[in-house]
Amino acid sequence: MKSRSSISPRILIADDQSDVLEALRLLFKGEHYEIESATSPASAFETIRTQHLDLVLMDLNYARDTTSGKEGLDLLSRITALDESLPVVVMTAWASIELAVEAMRRGARDFVTKPWENERLITIVRNQIELGRALRKTQKLEAENQLLRSQGQPTLVAESASMKPVLEVIERVAPSDANLLITGENGTGKSLVAQILHVHSRRAEKPFVSVNIGGLSEGVFESELFGHVKGAFTDAKADRIGRFELADGGTLFLDEIGSVPLSKQSRLLRVLETGELERVGSSKTINVDTRVISATNADLNSEVAAGKFRQDLLFRLNTIQLHLPPLRERVEDIPLLAQEFLHRHAQRYRKELRAFEPAALQLLREHSWPGNVRELDHAILRAVLMAEGTIVRAAHLGLGAQRGALPRIEDMSLEEVEAYLIKKALARHNGNALKAAEALGLSRSAFYRRLEKYGL
Repeated sequence: MKSRSSISPRILIADDQSDVLEALRLLFKGEHYEIESATSPASAFETIRTQHLDLVLMDLNYARDTTSGKEGLDLLSRITALDESLPVVVMTAWASIELAVEAMRRGARDFVTKPWENERLITIVRNQIELGRALRKTQKLEAENQLLRSQGQPTLVAESASMKPVLEVIERVAPSDANLLITGENGTGKSLVAQILHVHSRRAEKPFVSVNIGGLSEGVFESELFGHVKGAFTDAKADRIGRFELADGGTLFLDEIGSVPLSKQSRLLRVLETGELERVGSSKTINVDTRVISATNADLNSEVAAGKFRQDLLFRLNTIQLHLPPLRERVEDIPLLAQEFLHRHAQRYRKELRAFEPAALQLLREHSWPGNVRELDHAILRAVLMAEGTIVRAAHLGLGAQRGALPRIEDMSLEEVEAYLIKKALARHNGNALKAAEALGLSRSAFYRRLEKYGL
């Protein structure tokens, strides 16, 4: 299914003059917009009430009264009361300062006069659609964060001695605005900890925005983080808001921060130092108030020594550094985590599974878990899908191959072989994804796609 941001914007044009409607329809058809039209306030409001729209472009004057704008102003008030996130641009041939001020007071995003200038009107509509979509996305993120809080999520299952320092640091620093660097092997739960830090901060009501830097190519790095304006590069067909702006007031989680290209690190450093950025292709400076939590499975001090990572950037990122131990160092947490994952997946797939047989628990404790908590979650999910009845048995976990009972290569599928080799590479390099990718001859982005595919 296409996301709302990936399909053609849908706009409603409301005007009582057929020639105006036709002229505007032709104008925006060239911008590949989907057009709805209305000739009265009543029909306009019914369309707004029953359809998803990205913007309303409406006249203020209709047949009953051609100068005061009262009908349009009344409609504007009803639209704002129904959906205050829907951008409305008003237009009239009877412009006055008083009317413009009143329209803006009632919720209009912009004001144009007839006859309009095509380029200016297109620019206004495009910008308001982009801003409206960004606002709705932010509201959705806030709603999701609220849902997480109301459900007591996210939850960190940790009772082992090696996790006590982690819990203590989270409790101390979560309420602050300090930037944090979370280190640890791939799959140890760095993203989860970042979410917990956000939920327990003073920014909890604002967005939590996550970016996997490892999955970004150098060519899209700046556009993803800082946004771009139309025409900044070949595929920039419209303005785009970057992740820093989306996280304004909230928290931005930069996963795999060690993957930031050296040539781009100065721009990231500047935002961290000043809170200022420019979208790609623009000279306009934008100020953001964003807390940055970053994560890596690489040794950034070694990267600094090798000249691959800026030391001043590292200082900005690791005001507080939090290390997550690998799962093999918190074996006592494995039964608790397994039970949590079992409950979650059994509930999702409506299974009656409630517990593990002793042999299954023993197998879970003995496995080396090169993919850490993420691999454990994946193993429990597989068991839930494969098991019947109320008990998970050792055979359901699919861990026999990793314990030495590897079937012949010719009996394995290509995906099984690939997953096995990736797990072996991760174990050989102590969970360091970058080194494992290099050893396998895979690019960083290709390796991360496979990690996600196999749940590692």
